[in-house]
Parts: sequence; structure tokens; C-alpha cells
Amino acid sequence: MKPVVWGVLGTSKIGLEQVIPAMLSSPLVELRGIASRSLPRAQAAARSVGRALAFGSYEALLADPVIEAVYNPLPNHLHVPMTLAAAAAGKHVLCEKPFALGAAEALSVKDAATRVLIEEAFMVRHHPQWLRARELVRSGRIGTVRAVQVFFSYFNDDAANIRNQPGMGGGALYDIGCYAVLAGRYLFEAEPLRAVSLVDRDPVLGTDRLTSALLDFGAGRQLSFMVSTQSVPFQRVQLVGTTGRIELFVPFNAVRGGQMRLALDEGGQLDGSSVTVETLPAADQYRLEVEAFSRRVRDGAGRETAHGLDDAVAQARVVDALWQSERSGRWESVA
Repeated sequence: MKPVVWGVLGTSKIGLEQVIPAMLSSPLVELRGIASRSLPRAQAAARSVGRALAFGSYEALLADPVIEAVYNPLPNHLHVPMTLAAAAAGKHVLCEKPFALGAAEALSVKDAATRVLIEEAFMVRHHPQWLRARELVRSGRIGTVRAVQVFFSYFNDDAANIRNQPGMGGGALYDIGCYAVLAGRYLFEAEPLRAVSLVDRDPVLGTDRLTSALLDFGAGRQLSFMVSTQSVPFQRVQLVGTTGRIELFVPFNAVRGGQMRLALDEGGQLDGSSVTVETLPAADQYRLEVEAFSRRVRDGAGRETAHGLDDAVAQARVVDALWQSERSGRWESVA
């Protein structure tokens, strides 16, 4: 197919270190330019990747008639405003997670999503380890899945970092808790009915530094997770069924271009003798993500997909319920 011409808003770390290299490696993508509110910063970023124009404002990039699609990894509070601006300019938008700071904000994009393709950027659902886990669940290899457990943490207490600024949508739940919520929705292939949370906030920063949650998916299915921005780096996903168990060792920050491993336990022996470990094909989950989006652009602009705006709104509703539970101290409905 003809490559899709992309522009990137901002000079974020995830863009420069993960997504832009993925774009440059793909025959389905042509990277046109990188924008920043600082032209020197945009020029430095463009030089670092070797083949991209530098734009001294987001608006300048959006005004470029050659660009067809935009990757939006700006700070969380700018996701919806700049997605709307890109859509108004006729650009398709792959927007980093969390797509919005609430379901109401996400719904404000509904009209724009009828004109262009808009998607929340969860790269993990394109990775072979996640596809394989869901394939094993669907085939009944671990029986009926009762529980999904997620732990995801890193340490960052830098007050200047956007992840630690409440006004920009910082904190553990927005930054990495969204992955845990997605894990339950993706692996159960269902939406939770209710949720309860326990939140510990940094007394100086004001952001949640440790958030735990329990989500009820009905029919005896539960997602439990803990996410932290001030703990030793660690991540795991466990799926526990009536006859077996699946474990993803590096579920979220999979090595770009590396081979990940998945453990399948079909016997439940406590000494580990019933565990087999599969090595999955080498993959770049970010390249798979931008290529899937590019194919959808070529298939037809604005066509509804499983990863479209409705999915982003459903994701935001769960996070809304967890924030409400923090305030009420009770189970809250995911409406």
C-alpha cells in the first residue's frame, strides 16, 4: 500500500525513543515532521531521527496538507484538545493513553471521530504475547478465567516531571493504571460492572503514588491490580483459570524487536513442574501499532473499529469509577 504520511506532536521520550524509530522502520509509514512549541527543540529532534521536518508549533504541523495522520504523545491534559485540533485539520489521530481525563472529555471527540480515524494508543494489544494469551484463553487452555492480576511500578518522584503534576493528569492510575484496566477488558473481552479503589497520594506532589483496585466483570470474573510511581520497577500479568494459569513476564515494556516469553501452567503443580514456557516471535509492538493504524487509514477514513473512540470512552469510564471510589470509599458502578 501507499505509505501513510505522519506527523508527530511534541518531542516526548516515548515518541523519540519508541514510536518514531518504529515509524522509520516501517514501509507503511512516511514520517514527514516533528512539531514543538520550541523550534530549536523540534529541529534537534528532527536531526536526531535524520529524516523529518521541524515545525515550530503544533498548528504549523497540522496545517501541512501533506500530513495524513498525527501521533499525539503530548502531556495527558493536551490529548483531547490537540486531537480535536488535528481532526479539525482533517488528520487522523493516534493518541497516547490515557486518551482523556474522563469519559465526558472523551465523548467531546465523538463528532470528530465520524470524520477521521481516532484511536487510543495501547501498543500492547498488538504484541504477540498479548495475542497469544488471548488465544489460549479463547481456546479454553486454562478453563474458565476467574482472575486477572496486574502489578506495574516504577520510581519517579521528580516534581518537575509531567507524570507528577496533578494539573497535567499525572499519577499512577492515569499513567500506568490504564494498562491494568485494559488488561482486564482485553483478556476478559468484557466491560466491568463496578469498581473499588484504594489510593495513596504523595503529600507533596498530590498525585497518586500507589493505587490498588478491584474490578467486578460479572460471572465470577475479577481484575485486581496495584500500580505505583514510587516503587521498584516491576511488572507482571497473571491470568488464573479453573484448570490453568498464564503469566506474562514483561507485559508492558516489551523489548523493542525482542522475543518475549509466556508461561503456561496447565497442571497447577506448586513446584512449577507443570509450567511450560513459550518464546514468542520477535516483535516491535510500536511498529505493529502504527502499521495497523496506517492500514485502517487506507481502508477507509472514519471507519469504526474495535479500537476506536467507543473503546477509549469505555476505558475512561472505568478510570472515572475508580476516582469516584477514592472519594466515596465504596464500590462504584461503571456506567
